[in-house]
Amino acid sequence: MQRNIRLRLLSNFVIFFSLTAIAWWSVLLFTLNRDAFQGKAGESKMLMIAEGTISNDAEYLSTQYYKDLQAEYKRQEWMILGESLVFILSIIIGVYLINRGYNKEIDAAQQRRNFLLSITHELKSPIASIKLVLETFIKRELSPKHINQFSNNALKETDRLNELVNDLLLAAKVETSYTPNLEKINVTQFLTDIIERLRNKYPHVVFDFRKPSDTVDIYADKTGLTSVAVNLLENAVKYGVEKTKISTVLRQNGQEQIFIEIADNGIGIPNKEKDKIFERFYRVGNEDTRKTKGTGLGLYIVRQIILAHNGMVTVSDNRPQGTIFTISLPVNNG
Repeated sequence: MQRNIRLRLLSNFVIFFSLTAIAWWSVLLFTLNRDAFQGKAGESKMLMIAEGTISNDAEYLSTQYYKDLQAEYKRQEWMILGESLVFILSIIIGVYLINRGYNKEIDAAQQRRNFLLSITHELKSPIASIKLVLETFIKRELSPKHINQFSNNALKETDRLNELVNDLLLAAKVETSYTPNLEKINVTQFLTDIIERLRNKYPHVVFDFRKPSDTVDIYADKTGLTSVAVNLLENAVKYGVEKTKISTVLRQNGQEQIFIEIADNGIGIPNKEKDKIFERFYRVGNEDTRKTKGTGLGLYIVRQIILAHNGMVTVSDNRPQGTIFTISLPVNNG
């Protein structure tokens, strides 16, 4: 960190010195150009007076020679000014590009650090829980009730590990080789099944689903779309408040497009973070103090899958509190 600060200070000094040198060079050239013009004009005026061509300064200023001489040196002044501006703008643009690249590298390094911290926690926590259950089975004689309870806990942690591995594999796949396996999907029934499953998983959350009276069918990858819906709905649960309410709205725009809106009443997303949340590994806040679980892959996977379906996903504020994710998908991707 100290080394980076020293390098930034050194680079800022070099930039300041370069700009100062260009400014001084420009002033010096202007001064030399002005002195050269005045010297040449004075010399030519004395020659013309000696030859009897002119008799005073006013006559000299009206001669064609003086006008041509003045125009020539004006052109040189504009050349000096233009070159100075080109140099200064080149340095400013270069500094901007270097700083932008540097900031991107810093952000990428921070995201990688956050990912390593979160993935370490996400892996160690279920492994520790499963290990504890197995050690308990070995060391103690348990009643059938406790065996069933501990076994269920271990299975939940195993499912959590499985979901994490699937997310990692899917994130790698959508970046390089993901191609939707299109099939006809009844979106109304598809979302109904997912929401019902999550109602059972999160009984403390209120799930509301509004759908059109007619059946909505599209051609899409069912596995990919499942990942999208589950990621968005479980994110809404994860960042919810005490009385979490999640509303899902399905609507169709003619025969061309469908829209899925998932709205929650959670903590919301700051405006400055809205453009970043779909980046790989990015999570809002600091990994050292964050309490919610995750790896920063969920929304990245959501966006990549939706883009592969020629759709769009956007995020906006839910009034008075919370977030709305809106997905638009073409009915027929064929």
